[in-house]
Amino acid sequence: MSFLSFGENIEGKSFKVLDERNLRASAGIMFLLGLVAFNQVYFRYNYAVASYVSGFLMVNFIIGIFINPRFAPTMFLAKLLVRKQTPIYIGAVQKRFAWSLGLTLATIIFILSLFLQNDVSYFIPVCVLCVICLVLIFVEMAFGICIGCKLYYLALYMKLLKEPEEKPNCMGDSCEV
Repeated sequence: MSFLSFGENIEGKSFKVLDERNLRASAGIMFLLGLVAFNQVYFRYNYAVASYVSGFLMVNFIIGIFINPRFAPTMFLAKLLVRKQTPIYIGAVQKRFAWSLGLTLATIIFILSLFLQNDVSYFIPVCVLCVICLVLIFVEMAFGICIGCKLYYLALYMKLLKEPEEKPNCMGDSCEV
């Protein structure tokens, strides 16, 4: 198993995989953090919490995308929570794309929340982006539907991305092209 790798190779799969249970538990942790941050911004106008949470999620995504998901803090904690469950392996390529979208949203929220300390005109964009993130994470966590993965396959279909040699599976084979 490589240190710098998004996903792992397992016997019987020709593509790199991640454990769906671990990913959903990680999404649950991110959802909880995001909900706390959103509540602080929306109800208390406390933008510092959004800066800290979005900064943490940025670091989490950077570690997961560029080093290895198993070293991302939410994935590490999630692994502890689901350690006694049988893994459900899904393709890693579409999850990397989804995590890249998460990194983009977390970065935008982080930058805007830093400006919120002095300017309330960023209040609505930050709240809208937070709600988008919370909805995407909730759908992943609760239903196992990865909207980022769906967007990945849509980009493949529209020929915006280079097609992988083998099309990895999504949860319940829901990402068939």
